[in-house]
Amino acid sequence: MTVYIDGDYELDGQLMRKVEEKKVDFSPRMDNNFSLNTEYGGSPISIKLNEFINGAEEDVVFDENGDYYLKIVESAGGMPHNHFLKDGSTENIHGTLYTLNNFIEGAVNISFDENYDLFINSPYDGEYIVMASMTQGLLEKNITEPLNLRARYIINNQQLVFPKPVIKGVFDIVKKSELLKSDQDGLELLVSTPEESKLVRVIGGKGTNNAFKTFTVGNQDFTIRYGSKVYDLPFSIKLNDFIAEKYPGTDKSYSSFASEVTVLDKETFDYRIYMNNILNYQGYRFFQASFDPDEQGTILSVNHDFWGTLLTYIGYILLYIGLVVILFARFTRFDSLKKQLEVARNKKTKLLTSLLILFTISVNGQGFGVHSSSSSDIEKIDSILSKNIASKEQADKFGRLVIQDLGGRMMPINTYSSELLRKLSKKDHYNDFDANQVYLSMQESPLLWYSVPLIFLKSKKADSIRSIIGVPKDLKHASLVDFFTERGEYKLGPYLEEAYRAAVPNAFQKEFRETDQRVNLLYNAIQGTTLKIFPIPNDENNEWISPSENRFDVVLTDSLYSNFINTGFKTYLYFLNEGKKSGEYSGADDILLAITNTQNRYGSEVMLTKNKVDAEILYNKYDIFKALFSWYLYASTILFIALIIQIFNRNKLINGLISISKFSIYILFFIHAIGLIARWYISGHAPWSDGYESMIYVAWATMLFGIYFGKKSELTLASTTFVTSMILMIAHWSWMDPAIANLVPVLDSYWLMIHVAVIVGSYGPFTISMILGIVCLLLMILANKKNKELLNINVNELVLINEMSMTIGLVMLTIGNFLGVCGQMKVGEDIGDGIQKKLGP
Repeated sequence: MTVYIDGDYELDGQLMRKVEEKKVDFSPRMDNNFSLNTEYGGSPISIKLNEFINGAEEDVVFDENGDYYLKIVESAGGMPHNHFLKDGSTENIHGTLYTLNNFIEGAVNISFDENYDLFINSPYDGEYIVMASMTQGLLEKNITEPLNLRARYIINNQQLVFPKPVIKGVFDIVKKSELLKSDQDGLELLVSTPEESKLVRVIGGKGTNNAFKTFTVGNQDFTIRYGSKVYDLPFSIKLNDFIAEKYPGTDKSYSSFASEVTVLDKETFDYRIYMNNILNYQGYRFFQASFDPDEQGTILSVNHDFWGTLLTYIGYILLYIGLVVILFARFTRFDSLKKQLEVARNKKTKLLTSLLILFTISVNGQGFGVHSSSSSDIEKIDSILSKNIASKEQADKFGRLVIQDLGGRMMPINTYSSELLRKLSKKDHYNDFDANQVYLSMQESPLLWYSVPLIFLKSKKADSIRSIIGVPKDLKHASLVDFFTERGEYKLGPYLEEAYRAAVPNAFQKEFRETDQRVNLLYNAIQGTTLKIFPIPNDENNEWISPSENRFDVVLTDSLYSNFINTGFKTYLYFLNEGKKSGEYSGADDILLAITNTQNRYGSEVMLTKNKVDAEILYNKYDIFKALFSWYLYASTILFIALIIQIFNRNKLINGLISISKFSIYILFFIHAIGLIARWYISGHAPWSDGYESMIYVAWATMLFGIYFGKKSELTLASTTFVTSMILMIAHWSWMDPAIANLVPVLDSYWLMIHVAVIVGSYGPFTISMILGIVCLLLMILANKKNKELLNINVNELVLINEMSMTIGLVMLTIGNFLGVCGQMKVGEDIGDGIQKKLGP
C-alpha cells in the first residue's frame, strides 16, 4: 500500500510530502489487522483497516442526490469490462460511441422515459439473445426499439450486456455477487487526523496498478493506492510480436507462446522469450509469464537478484551432491545398513519365511442396465445392430483413419472411439461390439443409437437424475431418448444453469454436469459433428472438420474438395453397406484410401505418420497396463505360495518355481517399461503428466526398487509385485481417465518433466517401505516360542531394507522438490518477489 500525505507543512520554504509504503497481505481467511500510524508536520495521523472486501468492483449505488447511470458490460478480448453511461453523456467504447439521453448521429443512442423504460437506436444492424428465455431477435439500424435487459447484444462486432435498469446514485466500491479468481479486492480504511476521521474505500490487489485515490481529511490531502509497487527499468523493452501456437483446430488451447522483443538501451538487440528461454540483461531476468486474451500484448515476469540466484543454485548443487554421497560413500548410515544386511543374511540357517496373504477378488460382470418396461425394444435394437453392424475387420480399417478431437489432438479413430465409449458408458465394449464397430455404426444408423442405453449413471449420486428422466433406480445406463420429452425438451435443462453457475459445485451439481457432458458427447457423435477427418486447406489453426460442419459452417474455395467432404464419407458408407451383402469391400477400401490421401495432402502439418498410427493402435489393442495388473498379481501370488512351501519342503521343484516366478516378474517389468516408452512416443510428452500416468509410473518405480531390494530379499520382491498390481488396479478404476491429452505450455517443460519424474519416482521406495512395515507387523504377530528366532532374523532383515528404501525415497523426494524450484526459476513461475511487466497495447 502506498500513501502520499500533503499539507501546509514547509521546510526551507518548500511544501513537504510524506510518503509511506507498507507491505500488506490481506485474505478472507485471515484476521487482517492493519494500522499505519505516522505524523505529518507534528500532527498524528492514523490509517486503520475497517473492512476487507473479498472480490470487489466499482459500481453505482443508490443515492437520492446522485446522477442517473446505465451500466454496460462488454467483453472485448474475452474479458468482461464495466462501463457506466451517465445521463446526458457520451462514451467511446473501443471505437463505437454510446450515448444516454444525448442523441448523436452515428452513435448508438440509448434513452429512457419518465417510467425508466429503456430504448435503443443503433446505426448498425445487430442481434441479441435474452439469456433467461434464450429467445433471439434482430436489431435493425436507425430504428428506435425497446432495450432488453440481461440480454446479450452484438453491435458492430461488440458483445454487450445491459444487466440492470438506470439507477440514480454515486460510485462506490462494493462486493461482487459472483467471485472470479482474477477479481480485485476492496479495502475500507478509517483515516484519522486531529481534526477529522473519514471512511474511504480503495480497490486493488496483487498484480494491479490502479490509479491513486485522492481525498481530504482535516487539513491534509491524502493519495492512496492499494496494489503492487511500480518499478522503473533503466532500459526499455519493445514488443515486436507475440506468437501463440495452438493445438490443431482449437481457438484457446495453446501448445506454446513466445514474445519477440527488442531491448532498447545503449546497445539494441532482438530476443525471443519463451518457456525455458529467459532474457538476461543487466542483472534483470525476464520470463514469459502470460499474455492478454486478445493475444496483442504479453506479460513478462521480472526478477532482479543476480547474487541471490547464483548463491541459491550453488546451495542446491551442494545439496544434491551431499544427498547422492549419502547413498554411495563409505562410513555413512546407508553404507552401515548395507553391511548390517549382509550380516543378517549370513546368520540365516533357514530360508526366509513369509506370510501368505489370502485374498479374494471377485469381479462381477456388469451389463448395461435397461428399462424393464422396454427390454423387448432394446432386444430388437440389439438384434438389428447384430445383423447390420460392420465386421471387426472392416471397422478396424475405419479405425485407422486419423481424426482431430475437440482438444486439437490428432489420433486414430481407433483411439477416439475407445475414449468415446469409455467416457459414455465406462465400458470398452457394447455387447459383443468393440469401440470401432460402435462408432462406425453411429455414422451408419444414427437413429438406432438414440435408443441404445449407453449413458452411464452413477449408483447413488445419479438417483436425482433418474427421477428427473423417469427411469428405474437400479438403471446403470440410460439411452439418449430418456433425456428428452416427447416434444423434444431437454429434461435436465432447468437444473443445469445453477449447476454450471456454481463456483464450487456440490456432488449433485457435479453429477448433473458430468451427465450433461455425456449426453452432449453422444448426441454430437450420433449427429456426426465429432467426425473431424477432413482438413481445411491452408487453415491457420490446422482445423479439421466433419461433413456436417462443411455443410453448415465452413465455406471452401475448392468446390471439388468441398463436394468430396459432403459426399465422400456417405459414399464410403454406401459401399460398406453393399459390401455386407456381397462380401466385396474394395469400393469402401478405395474411399478410405482417398480420405487418407486427402489428409496427407491438406493436413500434412499435423497428420500422423504411419508408424505413429500403428504404434497407437497396438497400444490400444494390448492395453498393456490393464493386463499387467492381472499378471503381476498372479506372479506375486505364486511367489508367495512357493516361499511358504519352501519353508517346509525344500526341493528342486519349489526352487525352480521360485526362479520362474522371479524371471516372470523381470519380464513383466520390462513390458511395463516398454508400455511407458510407447505412451511417451504416442503422446509426445513424458508419461507422468496426469493422474493416470502418475499411477502407472509410480507402479513402475515401485517395481524398479522392488527388484533392486529383491536381490537381498525374495519376500521384498513378492510384496512389491503385489503392491504394484494393486496400484495398476486402482489406476483402472472408473474415476481414472487413461486418455492421452495435450499439455498446457507450462507443463511442457523439461525442468518440470525431471522434477515430476524424480518426485513421483520417490513414491516407489516409500511404497516398498509401507508394505514391508505391514509385513513386519504381521510377522511379529505370528511369532511364538518355536519360530521366534527365525522370525526375528526375517524381521531384522526387512527392517534394514525398509530403512534403506525410505532413505532412497527421502533423497529422491528432496532432490525432486528442489529441482522443481530450479524449474520454476527457469520458466518464470512463482519466483518469489518477481514483478510482472506488461508489453503491448
